[in-house]
Amino acid sequence: MAEEKNTSAENAEDQVNAETEATQSEELAQEVEATEEAVEETVVAEDEDEEIVIELPEEEFEQVDLTNFDWDTYGKGDNYSATDRTRLEQVYGETLNSIIEKEVIAGTVVSVGKKEVVINIGYKSEGVVQSSEFRYNPNLKPGDSVPVFIEKQEDATGQLIISHRTARIHSAWDNVNASMERGEIITGEVKCRTKGGLIVDVFGIEAFLPGSQIDVKPIRDYDQYVGKQMEFKVVKINHEFKNVVVSHKALIEAELEEQKKQIIGGLEKGQVLEGIVKNITSYGVFVDLGGVDGLIHITDLSWGRINHPEEVVQLDSKINVVILDFDDNKKRIALGLKQLSAHPWDALSENMNVGDKVTGKVVVLADYGAFVEVAPGVEGLIHVSEMSWSQHLRSAQDFLKVGDDAECIVLTLDREDRKMSLGMKQLMPDPWENIEAKYPVESRHEAIVRNFTNFGVFVELEEGIDGLIHISDLSWSKKIKHPSEFCNVGDKLAVVVLELDKENRRLSLGHKQLEENPWDVFENVFEVGSVHQGTIIKKDGNQAIVALPYGVEGYCSAKNLKKEDGSTGELEEALDFTVLEFNKNAKRITVTHSNNGEEVVKKKEKKRTTGSASTTGGAQGAGMSKAVQEVNEKSEKTTLGDLSVLSALKEKMDASDADEKPKAKAKKAAAQEEESADEAEAPEANGDDSEA
Repeated sequence: MAEEKNTSAENAEDQVNAETEATQSEELAQEVEATEEAVEETVVAEDEDEEIVIELPEEEFEQVDLTNFDWDTYGKGDNYSATDRTRLEQVYGETLNSIIEKEVIAGTVVSVGKKEVVINIGYKSEGVVQSSEFRYNPNLKPGDSVPVFIEKQEDATGQLIISHRTARIHSAWDNVNASMERGEIITGEVKCRTKGGLIVDVFGIEAFLPGSQIDVKPIRDYDQYVGKQMEFKVVKINHEFKNVVVSHKALIEAELEEQKKQIIGGLEKGQVLEGIVKNITSYGVFVDLGGVDGLIHITDLSWGRINHPEEVVQLDSKINVVILDFDDNKKRIALGLKQLSAHPWDALSENMNVGDKVTGKVVVLADYGAFVEVAPGVEGLIHVSEMSWSQHLRSAQDFLKVGDDAECIVLTLDREDRKMSLGMKQLMPDPWENIEAKYPVESRHEAIVRNFTNFGVFVELEEGIDGLIHISDLSWSKKIKHPSEFCNVGDKLAVVVLELDKENRRLSLGHKQLEENPWDVFENVFEVGSVHQGTIIKKDGNQAIVALPYGVEGYCSAKNLKKEDGSTGELEEALDFTVLEFNKNAKRITVTHSNNGEEVVKKKEKKRTTGSASTTGGAQGAGMSKAVQEVNEKSEKTTLGDLSVLSALKEKMDASDADEKPKAKAKKAAAQEEESADEAEAPEANGDDSEA
């Protein structure tokens, strides 16, 4: 049964194949007949200007041999031989236009749809453009000629790619470049306002119209030009960034230039003209004189001081101005407004004199003083030194502010030069008037440190009363190189008045004079020949510095540092030192450690016989060095600051001196008797010598 079924299926399939071959033979015969009929017909090609008729002879086409027909080639859709295809392509190509990519050509609108517009450019296929590219032309209809840009002849699907917008841009740039080269005037529509100017549509390109190029006059409202048709000149093209700059002002500048020449030619200094305020800046006002501009500087607007020109004039207002100066070459005109009115100094009252009290308003502040307007347009200067009796000059801002009412005294008045100086401190009592009674010599006070100099400290006793403490009057014991080592600005110091010069307003003060001079006590403590223990704290060349009791330092030469064993004293070594010399004025003590007692005795005897101290020698000033200060800080011994110890020591010494005075007188009387006896024997000895 299965074999019978397979046999019947095979028979049915053979029958179907036979029927199919018969059908294909019939269709092929029909196509051959149609081809023969087509060959006999006339081929007509349409062109824009004429019809091309080509008659093809019948014998040029080969007859189809059905017996040897290539069914595989026919199945692929290729019904022509290679010769036939070449000839047909040649005939078809002659009916088409020749196009090149990236070029602009003209096309004809075939149909207009909601989304697309079909355009025929005479090529083998038609191009399609988006309807949005024709939004500017709502009246577009079939048959209209429009420019298009050939972007690509065929894409992947064989479609022609064209663009109308790109064609318009290319055409617009050509027109813009040509307009700039020839200097032609073009027309465009102002589309919108932007920062600094307007956006203008010219030839389909957005160009920039700067605000300064709209008109010769400054434009404050750009919105009034939006939507208007205006004429322009192309002034700049940036091909790199595709920018175009146009100008409307350039169209009228030529006329204005000729008009300026005529106006400037008729100007004269001192001439009064009427103008319109064109622009206001922080430094002045520009006035239109009818085609030419002039500048009124802010100083020529008013005799008084003003902060901004808007306080005097307003935009678009008509004002009368006077010609101050003009330049024919640079075409600049300097104008004035205040010159049309009288100078305020001319109207100043004749009753105002030096010494009068006046009241005015502060108009300007500077570091050196303040300008006060005592009358409209009349100002006087209060120098900062005339604001306070204090000799510490400060800024004027410390006393006044702009707009304050100031009461002052007229110090100087010069009507010719129109200058006036004023003073405020003259309204307050002068603290130096009764200076002798308030700050007599040797009186003690408290002062505030205000300033330092290399030679001393300036202190303030009260407002307007300053004094100087010389650097040598700061301390009895410390050697101060700069006052900043002793005190700081703002510190309070106790002072004593040393000298007073009322005429020159000078006050000499002292700080060390508040304490007793310790060198008066040291004169008895460190007598020549006295021995004290000291520590070598510094060696400098052939000299050493020795720290002595009470924080005093002495000076010892290198040769006087030798000890009994022949060695030399070293740093920080404590030894006994003998005073060789004491100089109170120079505050210098010279000591020795070597055994030179004879020299000491001689100096001591010399002191007793002469009744005076050792000669003031030494060009070197004695003072407390840094090393001594360090020793004093670490030591627990009494220092110069403990003057109570020194005072007690002095009192003790004074008491011992009182006890020794009778003994000293007796010794002195005995010495005088011995001297008189020696004098009596001296002639006898002289006589013996003469006889001999």
